[in-house]
Amino acid sequence: MSTTRHAGPAVTAPPAPGPKETDGRTSRRPPALRLLARPEVGVFLGAVAVYVFFLVAAPPVRDGGSMANVLYQSSTIGIMALPVALLMIGGEFDLSAGVAVVTSALTASMLSYQLTMNVWAGVVVALVVSLGIGAFNGWMLVRTGLPSFLVTLGTFLILQGVNLAVTKLVTENVATDDISDMDGFGQAKKVFASSFDVGGVQVKITVVWWLVLAALATWVLLRTRYGNWVFAVGGDKESARAVGVPVTFTKISLFMLVGLGAWFVGMHQLFTFNTVQSGEGVGQELIYIAAAVIGGCLLTGGYGSAIGPVFGAFMFGMVQQGIVYAGWNPDWFKAFLGVMLLGAVLINLWVQRTATRR
Repeated sequence: MSTTRHAGPAVTAPPAPGPKETDGRTSRRPPALRLLARPEVGVFLGAVAVYVFFLVAAPPVRDGGSMANVLYQSSTIGIMALPVALLMIGGEFDLSAGVAVVTSALTASMLSYQLTMNVWAGVVVALVVSLGIGAFNGWMLVRTGLPSFLVTLGTFLILQGVNLAVTKLVTENVATDDISDMDGFGQAKKVFASSFDVGGVQVKITVVWWLVLAALATWVLLRTRYGNWVFAVGGDKESARAVGVPVTFTKISLFMLVGLGAWFVGMHQLFTFNTVQSGEGVGQELIYIAAAVIGGCLLTGGYGSAIGPVFGAFMFGMVQQGIVYAGWNPDWFKAFLGVMLLGAVLINLWVQRTATRR
C-alpha cells in the first residue's frame, strides 16, 4: 500500500525591509528650509544690509546718539505697523490709520483745552474715539461685505475733512492750542513722550513701548487661540467660520487694535509737541502698510508675523535718518523707500519659493 505525500504551502522568508517610506506631508524639513519659511527672515537680512550700508556711507550713524534717533524714528512707525500687520494677516488693511492718529491727538487736545479739564480726561475720550473709529471700520466691513480698501478710504476722507473743519471751527486756526501748562500734562508726558538715560544717551520711551508691544503681539499670534483665529480668517474666512472661528469678532477687533495703535501714537505726538497740526497724517498709512509688507506680511492675508514689521520699521528709520547723516538730499528718501519696498517684496517671494521647493 502506497502513501502519497501532499506538499503543503511553501514557506518563504519575509522580504528584506527596504528603505523606510515617508509621507512628504509629514516629513521634517531641514532646519535651513524651516528657517527660510519664517516670514521675517528676508526683512532681517535686508535690515542688516541697510544698517551696514549706512555704517559705511554715514559715519555719524556709529554714534550712540545717532542710533537713538534712528530707533526713535523706527518706534513711531513700528508701534502703528504692529496692529496694521495683524490686520493684514487677518486679510484686511486700513487706509485711515494715518489720519486716525491725528484725530486722536486733536480730540485729546481740544477737549482738554476747551473744557479746561485735566488732560487725562482728554486722553481717555480720545481712546474711546479711536476704538470707535476702528469698530466702525470693522462693522461696516462685515455688515456690507465691501472691500476694506473702499471702507477705510471713505473713513480716511471723512476724518481728513473733520480734522480740518472741526479744528478751524473750535480754535479758529489749523492747529490746536498749547496744553503744556494744564493739569496732568507732566504725568501724561512721562507715559507717552519721556526720555531716559542709557550710558549717556537719551532714549525715547516709545522705543521701550515698541519692543514690549512687539513681544506681546508675537505671543498673541503664536501662543493664543486669538492668534489662530487671525491666521484662519486671513487664509479663508468661510472655512474659518465653518470650523467655529468667530469671524465677525476677529475682524472688528483687529480694526480696533489699529485704533488703539493710532491713539497711542497720537498721544505721543501731542505730548511731544504740545500742539497738533490738523492737516498732518496724510500718507502715513502707506508707510505703516509698507513696513508691514517689508516685514513679510502678504496683502492677500493669512501669512506674516509681528517680528517682521519690527525690522521693517527699523529699515524705515535707518533710511530716514541715514540719508540725513550721510548729507544727501532728503528728497531722495521716498525714492529710496520705493526701491527698498520692491526689493523686500522680491526677497520675500524668493524666500517663500525657496522654502517650499521640494
